[in-house]
Amino acid sequence: MAPVGRIPVQDVRPLVDGGATPAKSVEHEEFVVAARVFREGHDAVNATAVLTDPDGGDHHFPMTVDNEGLSWWSATVVADRPGWWSYRVEGWSDPYATWLHDATIKVEADIDSELMLEEGVLVLRRALASPALAALPDADTLAVRDAVTALQDATRPAPARLHAATSPAVQAVFAAHPFREMVSPSAAYRLLVERELALFGAWYEMFPRSEGAWYDTESERWHSGTLRTAAERLQAVAALGFDVVYLTPIHPIGLTARKGPNNTLSSTERDPGSPYAIGSPDGGHDAIHPDLGTFADFDIFVRAARRNGLEVALDIALQCSPDHPYVQSHPEWFTTRADGTIAYAENPPKKYQDIYPLNFDNDPAGAYAEMRRMIQVWIDHGVTLFRVDNPHTKPVEFWQWIIADVAKDHPEVIWLSEAFTRPAMMHALAKAGFQQSYTYFAWRNLKWELEEYATELAEESAAFLRPSFWPTTHDILTPYLQYGGPTAWMLRAALAATLSPTYGIYAGYELMENVARPGVEEQIDNEKYQYKNRHWEDYEQGGPREGQSLAGYLTRLNAIRKAHPSLRWLRNLSLHHADDEFVMVFSKTRVVEGRRDTILVVVNLDPHATRETMVRLDMPALGLEWGERFRARELITDQTWLWQDDNYVRLGPETHPVHIIDVRRI
Repeated sequence: MAPVGRIPVQDVRPLVDGGATPAKSVEHEEFVVAARVFREGHDAVNATAVLTDPDGGDHHFPMTVDNEGLSWWSATVVADRPGWWSYRVEGWSDPYATWLHDATIKVEADIDSELMLEEGVLVLRRALASPALAALPDADTLAVRDAVTALQDATRPAPARLHAATSPAVQAVFAAHPFREMVSPSAAYRLLVERELALFGAWYEMFPRSEGAWYDTESERWHSGTLRTAAERLQAVAALGFDVVYLTPIHPIGLTARKGPNNTLSSTERDPGSPYAIGSPDGGHDAIHPDLGTFADFDIFVRAARRNGLEVALDIALQCSPDHPYVQSHPEWFTTRADGTIAYAENPPKKYQDIYPLNFDNDPAGAYAEMRRMIQVWIDHGVTLFRVDNPHTKPVEFWQWIIADVAKDHPEVIWLSEAFTRPAMMHALAKAGFQQSYTYFAWRNLKWELEEYATELAEESAAFLRPSFWPTTHDILTPYLQYGGPTAWMLRAALAATLSPTYGIYAGYELMENVARPGVEEQIDNEKYQYKNRHWEDYEQGGPREGQSLAGYLTRLNAIRKAHPSLRWLRNLSLHHADDEFVMVFSKTRVVEGRRDTILVVVNLDPHATRETMVRLDMPALGLEWGERFRARELITDQTWLWQDDNYVRLGPETHPVHIIDVRRI
């Protein structure tokens, strides 16, 4: 058993793996530190949460008792800048509170009044000599010194003398500068504080080769888009309100076992192949496909992104085409089967004959070093985020090492884990250092599923895993979106954008591309295997398909996210009740510079029917009193209503599937 302090402090939270793994937050993000704090007998006990910044400075946060019977104390804390911090809980004896309690009872009952007042003098004098008060200017402790004088004034009645020592002015001094004795700290636990984009941001995925691709009807050949033509799309992406442009792999693509359209095994020289089949005689992971351009073109793309307020994320897939240079130079980095051939990737029922997964077990030192060198190439060319393909197929210890090694010189780099796998592995990768993780959001459609999952992410795993919600990806097109019509696409985007601080869309979401390849949950004519010219100009003003895009809706969602700081956090989620089983209600609230920002979301999860129901609000969760009326401004339609505890809503295809409401006191 670990040594117990004079004032026991136990069960400090958050605590990840017993403290072996650091907890996470981002700059200016509030989170709760809690612990059990108690002592023997009946003397008053108190507690303080302490954050220690990277320079060694302590930041104290008074704790309050949440459950006196169970001795639970908590405080909301915040770290104001990135870096390695620590946190601890200090339990301490509170002599002033002990005396205040006892003296009030006895003086009011006229029992040992003089003795209690004399003890008050001793307590206050000790307090004035303590480090907390002794360092203050005399003006700040005047109320306490006056109280000592009043306690000693025998010409006044005992209750009046007591009142002078228990006045609001005196208690305010001790609230601001506690008189702490027997201070007993818990162990100090590590806290990694990162920049805000690690928690809050909107990602836009694109295949660069499709942006600017065109089909020559005379030669019956596609011509690839380039990094320069893809850069021309960045202004539109930024106008939608996104923060990150994420590029699928841009490396040379192998010819051996190259896949044709829709993942078929038959391909021709006209098929571009999957960008995930990385490597050819033109180079590997540290090279750019010749069709896309050169590193000079990539630098132009990055600069264009930055001019538009976008950061660049690059897809890292640690796998190789049979034509990758590694296959010849480092055959030990692959898995060899009994017949001497190299094993290709499989994700039953899917088979990827054009891909050899890397195997780090035969030469970890060499493979690790090469992967670190390769990552640095892209950092040096302005990449600040990496979306990692299938990280759960590589050793967790590798990710822990490389993410930490990159962070030594580039703490700004953010890693997104594309790990659609078992919870244990998803959690392990997050604990290993991934700042963000894909989730099961795409497959959570029912009210109880979403509420249960959102609560888990906002509470149980929030100290180490930051979710990124994606309604679709280039690999995922759920039946919900295949058959739900435009209503489904709108409400899933709204849910992703408001339930999670970070969300993303795959290009084409604006156009509601909903046709799946038979038998699988992915798009037909998948962009992984062929070019796709979406003719964006057709959907712009004056185009033949104007009004058939969700671009305006996504722009509004992103504008709402940026205007309302409550949507930048994960752990501030509150669930409310709706009588209808298909209507979900939740809110997020945050106080910034004295002003409360509260967003209330009401969504009809049934994309096929308009539903009417009563919404029952938890008013304190909104920062309001029970029965209080408030102004509810609907931010999508700009309607305003007067609401209170119980409210009628009508949502669905005939009206609108989602209310996103700005809650304002009248």
